[in-house]
Amino acid sequence: MDSEALKKYSALHPKPAGLALQYGTAGFRAKAEQLDHVMFRMGLLAVLRSKAVVSTIGVMVTASHNPEEDNGVKLVDPLGEMLHPSWEEYATQLANAEEQELQKVITEICQEAALNQHEDASVFIGRDTRPSSKKLSQSVIDGISVLGGQYHDYGLVTTPQLHYMVCCQNTHGRYGKATLEGYYEKLSKAFTELIKQCPSSGESQMHLKIDCANGVGALKLSEMEPYFPKEVLIHLYNDGSKEKLNHLCGADFVKVYQKPPRGLDMKPNERCCSFDGDADRIVYYYTDATGHFHLIDGDKIATLISIFLKELLAKVGQTLKMAVVQTAYANGSSTRYLEETLKVPVHCVKTGVKHLHHKAQEFDVGVYFEANGHGTVLFSKAAETKIRQLAKEEKDDENREAAKVLENMIDLINQTVGDAISDMLVIEAILALKGLTVQQWDAVYTDLPNRLLKVQVADRRVIDTTDAERRAVTPPGLQEKIDALIKKYRLSRAFVRPSGTEDVVRIYAEADTQENADALAHEVSLAVYHLAGGRGAPPQP
Repeated sequence: MDSEALKKYSALHPKPAGLALQYGTAGFRAKAEQLDHVMFRMGLLAVLRSKAVVSTIGVMVTASHNPEEDNGVKLVDPLGEMLHPSWEEYATQLANAEEQELQKVITEICQEAALNQHEDASVFIGRDTRPSSKKLSQSVIDGISVLGGQYHDYGLVTTPQLHYMVCCQNTHGRYGKATLEGYYEKLSKAFTELIKQCPSSGESQMHLKIDCANGVGALKLSEMEPYFPKEVLIHLYNDGSKEKLNHLCGADFVKVYQKPPRGLDMKPNERCCSFDGDADRIVYYYTDATGHFHLIDGDKIATLISIFLKELLAKVGQTLKMAVVQTAYANGSSTRYLEETLKVPVHCVKTGVKHLHHKAQEFDVGVYFEANGHGTVLFSKAAETKIRQLAKEEKDDENREAAKVLENMIDLINQTVGDAISDMLVIEAILALKGLTVQQWDAVYTDLPNRLLKVQVADRRVIDTTDAERRAVTPPGLQEKIDALIKKYRLSRAFVRPSGTEDVVRIYAEADTQENADALAHEVSLAVYHLAGGRGAPPQP
């Protein structure tokens, strides 16, 4: 390691005094002007991680659904998964090290991770469309170069596309070609094969309005459009040409405010969807004839996919184990429908994509979605091999056809991470194959009314939870109070959990009516305020 070069370059990317950041599920996120030193140092870390695992590592510059003035960075591990938790710790240490300690921290990481300094390092870089992203990705490149790493800069890509490319590279093309063309070709080919099976092939066209959150999703969908079969008519809104990223639009806005995005004209019963800023989340919605807005969130997406896959798995006649993974935020109606009507096992895990992904890997077919619309389906190696074999060799026509549909589903789904483009095509294919309208999909079950609240507290660490965050262990008396409140309402449940990023406690409540859900949420928020050190005025109903 050239310590003079490191000193020189590090001085060009100085750390603001007193700034401390933490690498979490979303990587680092902050105001863009605070991140130059972090980007440089994540370039350094990517080289070290690449040497440690002797594979290509990804660095994505994005702050996803955050406001345009923010930015962020996350590292992508060899199979397109999120950075290993032990390295999240290194990322935090490196980002917060003072200038003069940088060399020492790097040496310590090298020793702890027992990595060979002489290994080659290779890094793939991608970025979103924020005004700050180009300059910040240049800082990442500076960090990679100082430590002598090789890099390939993909420029503007969706987050899932970078994950995909990293996985393709490290599986030596088994997962696909590590180019944007490779991504477009693989997905569109699988999609085209699927809709060939449609009962009403030819005359029925798929009309879909897409709110692209003024983000990178619009650019990539435009590039991909020539690859789509002619039946598909997509109309892009909030394409970034006029308005600000994520401003009054995007999947997060629609989910939180339960209303359509700005800049998208909706006619009754038209199918619409929204991506988030880096296109790794998707939600669907429509307005009915009376003008009432209906949101179809990640829970309903997971349910649609599960219904479809369960039918196919039954047809191929294999004993492949399928399960759905949710968090405590999943609507109780979805859990009940999956377990009682569909008879699919449901597992609840802590909030955060990495927990869902990890649990889904335990099954032959693991479907996971967060209510916010981030999710995908994972197929075990054994399941994939079996399905591909049946698609080729199965004698029974019906079984073989079902296996072929499953095989195309495997190719259409981006198994590395939630991917709005891939998920959208999966949903569109299923709706077409099953001949479902968006209203029929929505009617599979009715969401229980719910309410999300947050309470400011002096220190979020006073709340500790167990049972996948569904029960509070501390402070004493809080869970007993919540249990007593829940007993007052029908079909009710509520839980509290500390925020991962700020001193607030998040509260979720659901019940048989909106009025009761609101009342329960308010009563729980008062309990949190009084028992967990609330700040400011008590919560008002």
